[in-house]
Amino acid sequence: MPSAEELAWLIPVLPLFGAVLTGLGLISFNRTINRLRKPVALLLISCVGAAAALSYAILLSQLNGAPPVEHLFVWASAGSFNLPMGYVVDPLGAVMLALVTTVALLVMVYSHGYMAHDKGYVRFFTYLALFSSSMLGLIISPNLLEIYVFWELVGMCSYLLVGFWYDREGAAHAAQKAFVVNRVGDFGLLLGILGLFWATGSFDFQGIADGLQQGLTNGSVAPWAALLLCLLVFLGPMAKSAQFPLHVWLPDAMEGPTPISALIHAATMVAAGVFLVARLDPLYSQFPVVQTVIAVVGTITCFLGASIALTQMDLKKGLAYSTVSQLGYMMLAMGCGAPVAGIFHLVTHAFFKAMLFLGSGSVIHAMEEVVGHEPVLAQDMRLMGGLRQKMPVTATTFFIGCIAISGIPPLAGFWSKDEILGQAFNSYPLLWAVGFLTAGMTAFYMFRLYFLTFEGEFRGNDAAMQAQLLTAVGKDPSEHHAHGGSVHESSWPMAAPLAVLAVPSVLIGLLGTPWNSRFAGLLNPEEALEMAEQFSWGEFLPLAGASVAISVAGITLAVLAYALRRIDLGQMVAGRFPAVNAFLANKWYLDVINDKLFVRGSRKLAREVLEVDAKVVDGVVNLTGLLTLGSGEGLKYLETGRAQFYALIVFAGVIALVVLFGVIGGPTA
Repeated sequence: MPSAEELAWLIPVLPLFGAVLTGLGLISFNRTINRLRKPVALLLISCVGAAAALSYAILLSQLNGAPPVEHLFVWASAGSFNLPMGYVVDPLGAVMLALVTTVALLVMVYSHGYMAHDKGYVRFFTYLALFSSSMLGLIISPNLLEIYVFWELVGMCSYLLVGFWYDREGAAHAAQKAFVVNRVGDFGLLLGILGLFWATGSFDFQGIADGLQQGLTNGSVAPWAALLLCLLVFLGPMAKSAQFPLHVWLPDAMEGPTPISALIHAATMVAAGVFLVARLDPLYSQFPVVQTVIAVVGTITCFLGASIALTQMDLKKGLAYSTVSQLGYMMLAMGCGAPVAGIFHLVTHAFFKAMLFLGSGSVIHAMEEVVGHEPVLAQDMRLMGGLRQKMPVTATTFFIGCIAISGIPPLAGFWSKDEILGQAFNSYPLLWAVGFLTAGMTAFYMFRLYFLTFEGEFRGNDAAMQAQLLTAVGKDPSEHHAHGGSVHESSWPMAAPLAVLAVPSVLIGLLGTPWNSRFAGLLNPEEALEMAEQFSWGEFLPLAGASVAISVAGITLAVLAYALRRIDLGQMVAGRFPAVNAFLANKWYLDVINDKLFVRGSRKLAREVLEVDAKVVDGVVNLTGLLTLGSGEGLKYLETGRAQFYALIVFAGVIALVVLFGVIGGPTA
């Protein structure tokens, strides 16, 4: 009987099979397939569930000490060139497979309730299965070239899902923005992959690292070229994992349905970039300059996301900028040479961020019963409040997520974030200080979200506020009609995944305690042993205590401002520092800068090219046509059909040539 590792190729194939089957059905028998909602959902959930079961078997096998497995076959060959494809299963891949299939399965169950009344229900489930398959294929890819194939498939699926409601202008623009920004990063990634193959003759991760080191040693590769290639490859993760300045697509991606927001932010697209950097650690660890760049970019992203989240009133965008900030923490860990800590935070963050996003979807779903299907109203926290009594499951799980992401022990976020800050303190003290400050900001804005949404009085029936919000986005309030319903807890397909995700959000961090890190023991036993031997309560408690203290300070400030209403931060900050408030509210003006430089600039360039095309290229073509037409019109009078006339023309031509040559060849003075 084959082992679980030998069947790993089935993990991406199973969801792909379901997606292809339903996709072909939609193309061939659209109306019939769209009516078979529950059978289609059951099929696709079963496919992802089977992939999850196989992933758990592989993870258990790796925990029991099974060796990594790699199966390759020659996909293309020419002379001495061979291009292998296949799959690889190792501890890192096993962890990621289990994570992605778990979150994808719960998101699909949740989607059964969230998208129940959507006309594109079957299409949405098909996209979800294809998205999951693409990410799973990326995880088990044994080399950079195969990763690039699945990397682009992940990008394509994100485009389809972000723009799922393509009849909404905001969703269409968000999908285009995500596509264009990611093309920038992917172009750098492709150049880097080709350059590394030119320098090393390999697409294999370890082969590239060894080949580049050998090239630097024998002088066949210049140091500047090696650095450039490493940075080009890093452009791909910068875009996929929303690192500054290529982070701008991720908050706009909230225009898609909430389940896909949860899947993108927790386990698929943004996780792909962090995963690739971890895969390339043998390469990046050779270049301290590249690691420093990664750490600095991660730190900037970490602070940027948290600072912008402070001012957001849209519930989903507040969570989106929170994801940007947490991804910055992960990249900071990678830059500090601690990929295990970065992946550990990726895992813990996936569970509580998926829970937070699905919780926000539950809130939005309930708000739509009151204010109607208008995202501007259903997602704005100024129209929420008092939902804890009406939605206890959603409120409780959201509260757990807030504690976890704030880094309060013993919940999951504390252990992973504290490990990153500890690594940063030892490697880059200045970057640690920024990450430390960001931890306090994170606790503040997350509990700000919680109190505005779930505590106080319900503000959803405030007609004046509804009119103000609609007017702010250029919509006529008189054309909007609220549903007038009541807020209530979501159905079990939406509430059950929240309850399931709450368990790992509380407990999974205990697998990474620094004195006995079983997570590090799986991914890197030598590092786990070193951590245990070097662990000191005298070093751990001050750093951990400071991290908890600043998080508690952030929570306390949120309680005073938004729960007890003892202080007015609007007057204290916005009133005294309007420029700072405007800077944060306008997202560091990065969208404005991108619009002026790239959007308007490219349109201006396109108009100028159009002018050249119309006046020069078309002018030459039109002139050629006119000359042909004119010469044809003139010559047609010479075509009489009379032989005597043609003989006369020939005779005249001969006389003209004789005279011409006589003049040219005559005597000179």
